[in-house]
Amino acid sequence: MARHSELRDFWERRLEGDWTESGVGYRALGRPFNRWMYRVREEVFLREAARLAPRGHSVLDVGSGTGFYIRLWERLGAGDITGCDMTDAAVARLRGRFPDHRFVRQDVSDLDAFDTDAFDTASCMDVLFHITDDDRYARAFRELARVLRPGGYLVVSENCLQRPEQRGEHQVNRTLEWIGATADKAGFDLVRRVPLLVLMNAQVDSPLLWRKLWGGMLRAATITAPTGWLAGAALYPFERSMVRTRRESPTTELVVFRMRD
Repeated sequence: MARHSELRDFWERRLEGDWTESGVGYRALGRPFNRWMYRVREEVFLREAARLAPRGHSVLDVGSGTGFYIRLWERLGAGDITGCDMTDAAVARLRGRFPDHRFVRQDVSDLDAFDTDAFDTASCMDVLFHITDDDRYARAFRELARVLRPGGYLVVSENCLQRPEQRGEHQVNRTLEWIGATADKAGFDLVRRVPLLVLMNAQVDSPLLWRKLWGGMLRAATITAPTGWLAGAALYPFERSMVRTRRESPTTELVVFRMRD
C-alpha cells in the first residue's frame, strides 16, 4: 500500500491534471459516463441531506475536490460553508470558484485548522476508502467527531462490505462491521445507510466473477467518449430507480452518522 505522502502526491498530480468529475470519480470510465454517474449521486445526496434540515447550518465539507458537494450544500440552504482538501491544486481552484466560502488545505485525519465543536454538519464524500492506513482512518473519525457539535450529523460515502475487506495501493474497501465499530468508538451512531450507486460503479461487494465481468463490460462500453455517454444515458434511468428502491448496494453507499450528545 502507498504511504500517506505518496497518496497525497498521487491526488495532487491527478487533480492538477484533471479537475473534473473523472478526476475525482471513476477515471477509467471517462468523463461522459462520470457525468451521468454524478447526476445519480446528486439526487441521492440532496434527498438524504435534506432530511437533516441543514438550512442555516455551519457545514464542513472534507475532501472538497471540484466542489461538487459544496454546490449541493448551497442548494440545500446551508449557512456558513467551509471546505478542505489535502491537495493544493484543489484548494487554489476552489477558492476561485467559490469566493464566498473558506477553503484550507487539511487532511481528514488532521483537522487542526478547525476548532472543537465548530460545525453543525460535515460531509466526507469518496475520501475514507482512499485512506489505506487503518490508524489514520480511525483518527479521521475522531477528528470529524471533534469538530462537530454534539448532535451534529456526518454524511459520508463508503463501500461497507459484507464480504472480506479488499486492500489496494490507493484504496481499501472495509467491512460494514469495522466501519461501524470505528465510528462508534469516535462517538457516532449510525443513523441511515442507502445506496449511492448500484450498477454505475465497481461491484466491490459482489462475488469475484460478477465483479470482473461487470467491470469489464463497463470499461468496454466506455472505451470512447460517445459510447461512454450512451452507456451512462442507458443506465441512468435504471440506476435512479435502484437507488430509490434498494436497501443496500454492491458498491458505494451514502451513510449518515449522528454525533452523540
